[in-house]
This record gives sequence, C-alpha cells and structure tokens, in this order.
Amino acid sequence: MDLGLPFALGAAVVWGSYIFVLKRSFSGYPPAGLTVLINAAAIAWFLPVTVATASLDGTGLAGADPVGDPSGALAGLLGALAAVDPAAVAVVAVTATATAAAFVLFLRAIEGGDVSYVTPINKVVPMFVLPLEVLLLGEVLAPVQVAGVVVATAAVYVANYEPGSLLAPLVGAVRSRPAQLALVSAACYAVADLGKRVALQELAIPGTLWVPLLLAGAGLVLLPAAVRNPPAVTRRDAPKFLAAGAIVALGEHLTTVAFASLPASVASPVINTQAIVAVVLGGVVLGERYFRVRLVAALLAVVGVAMIAL
Repeated sequence: MDLGLPFALGAAVVWGSYIFVLKRSFSGYPPAGLTVLINAAAIAWFLPVTVATASLDGTGLAGADPVGDPSGALAGLLGALAAVDPAAVAVVAVTATATAAAFVLFLRAIEGGDVSYVTPINKVVPMFVLPLEVLLLGEVLAPVQVAGVVVATAAVYVANYEPGSLLAPLVGAVRSRPAQLALVSAACYAVADLGKRVALQELAIPGTLWVPLLLAGAGLVLLPAAVRNPPAVTRRDAPKFLAAGAIVALGEHLTTVAFASLPASVASPVINTQAIVAVVLGGVVLGERYFRVRLVAALLAVVGVAMIAL
C-alpha cells in the first residue's frame, strides 16, 4: 500500500468531522470572515512546525523562534518565499483562490441545505479532477474510470431524491440553490486539487511550507469580503475558533502528505470519502431528514470515486 493512502484516509476522517463541526457550531457566521479567522488560527498552530522543519533543513528560517521572536520567524518565512520561482507563485495563487472560493460556496450551501444533502453533491470532486488531469496533465482515462464518473454523477441524483417522481431529483438539482452551490464548489475544489499535485510533485514545494502558504493565500483572497462583513466574535468564541483552526491545520497537513505522494486522481477520491463521515454525523446527531437516502448517495459517491481512482 502506498504510504500516502493512510494519510488520505486520515484526512477524510478529519475533514468529514470538520464539516459537521461547521454546521453545528459555526452557523450564522459570514463565510468569508469565518474562513479568514479559522485559517489564521490554523496558521498559528502550524507555523511553528514550518519554522522548526525549515531550521532542521538549514533553509532561510534557521534560527527563527516563532514564539519568542514572531517577527523574525515571519521575516525568515518571507526570505524563503523570495527564493520561490514565479511558476510556483502562480500555482499557489490559483490554488489558494480556488480553495477560498470552494470553501465559501460550500459554507453557503450548507447554510441553505442539510449537511447530509449538500455533502454528497459537493464531494463528487474527482468527477472533475480526472477530466482536468486528462486535458492538462496527459492522464489516460480507463473505461472503469469513465464508469466511475457515471456512478459519481448518479450520487448527485440520489442525493436530490425525495419520494415522488423519478424526475424530481433532476428538477431539484437544477432549482435547488444549495445543490448548485455545492456543484460549483466541487469544481473549484477540483482545480485546487490539481494545483496541490503540481505544487507538491512537479514544483516540489516543501509540504510544511505549502500548508501556511495555502491557508494564508486563501485568507488574503477573502480578506476584503471579511472586512466588509466582519463576523461578530467575542472572547467566548475564541476556544472554538482555536479548536477549528487545529482541525484545519491537521487536515491540511494530512492532505498535503497525501498529495505529495499520490496522483490527484487517487488522493482526491480517497480524501472525499469524508462525505460518509459528514452524512453519518448529520443524520445521527442532527437528525436530518431522508438520512437513509442521503447515506446511499454518499456510498454511491464513494464507489464512484473509488472506480475513478482505479
């Protein structure tokens, strides 16, 4: 078994739990402001790892103390970034922008729809990843992978199913704002997944540098919107934002290790099995309706993306 697979599975568990936490504890916050604050907390958790790893590697961050001398650590980090070539900067910018857009769209989707309804639709990301790899990176599409795309698409149909006409789910997918947002979010996540693969494999950006770069880039993209509509946060909210930041830092680390060693068309399907975790938690803990139907949709999505990964 490839070393990256356990990390991809771990990321799926972490991100699935994170989706549930967002719905349960962060409803009502403006999406842009929420993302900026959680990303800032995640960077605070992860930056010492970046500095410590860079110090061990003898790079420009050597000797920096992120706790005693945060300005020195930041200067060291900027010095390391100065050595990055323009292609890497472009990949980071595109990936961060796609990630920010995908997350905000997903937050808006779960605000307007059940977690167990939106998540299976949003997690058909590999349905977009593999065609993009074929067109842009020369991947070969096998017949079983084509079948996987069909199965993953069927999951979107099932997620929209309610007792009644067989055509009702198709109409629902077209008319449902949460479904539309979830699908656009999935396409943006696919672009981000491709960016991760290129950054970590073709451009060989160190994983411990990539995580804060991605989080900071996504935060900067959303900062103007966050300033225009800031979230109402009090001191009592600080622990849950710090906890969410820790989850994001861990999830991004596991995701980065997975994408550093696996093709995007393999890492993305495995990581997107997070839909199972989110759907089960949404149905069992939150008591969302049509739980069994949405669970079937999540299972179909997993089967489809697994076929795509073959």
